[in-house]
Amino acid sequence: MLLRPISLADTAAIDLVAERTRATLIEVEGEDAGGTMYSMDWLRDRVRWHLDGRAAEVVVAEDANGDIVGQTIYRIESDAGAHSAAPFGLISTTYVAPKARRLGVAQHLLARAEFWFRERHVLLSSTWTSETNRPLIALYDRNGYAESERGPNQLTQTMMVRLTKALIP
Repeated sequence: MLLRPISLADTAAIDLVAERTRATLIEVEGEDAGGTMYSMDWLRDRVRWHLDGRAAEVVVAEDANGDIVGQTIYRIESDAGAHSAAPFGLISTTYVAPKARRLGVAQHLLARAEFWFRERHVLLSSTWTSETNRPLIALYDRNGYAESERGPNQLTQTMMVRLTKALIP
């Protein structure tokens, strides 16, 4: 498996990441909420936003045939409400194609994000997901993450959980 960051010039990968982000929303939120939450144009623009000079990376996982079987998006954030809060790493989305699930793809993508954060001296990693996203919660739990916050998604009212881990330099 090859992990590689994509760029703004890689329009085919941007389209695929946007499509699979929608697939993630549908899996987690259901067809009605997940399929209508954001337009495809908005999702493509959101992928491009991460690639437009921010402290962020969009990474795809390719199998031995060169097929993209997974993706993740992560970035460095700061807590806008906390004046002295240190920046933290936010993994905003992860997707693995059904044919590649349970093969370690998500594990590799998570390790890549954590490595990228450490390289930038960001020592806290987190993600938000629906409390019903058991496979992702289990992955993060196996990797030392713990629930640190919870609250409703403002668009769907689905209960969301924040999973957090201190990273050792």
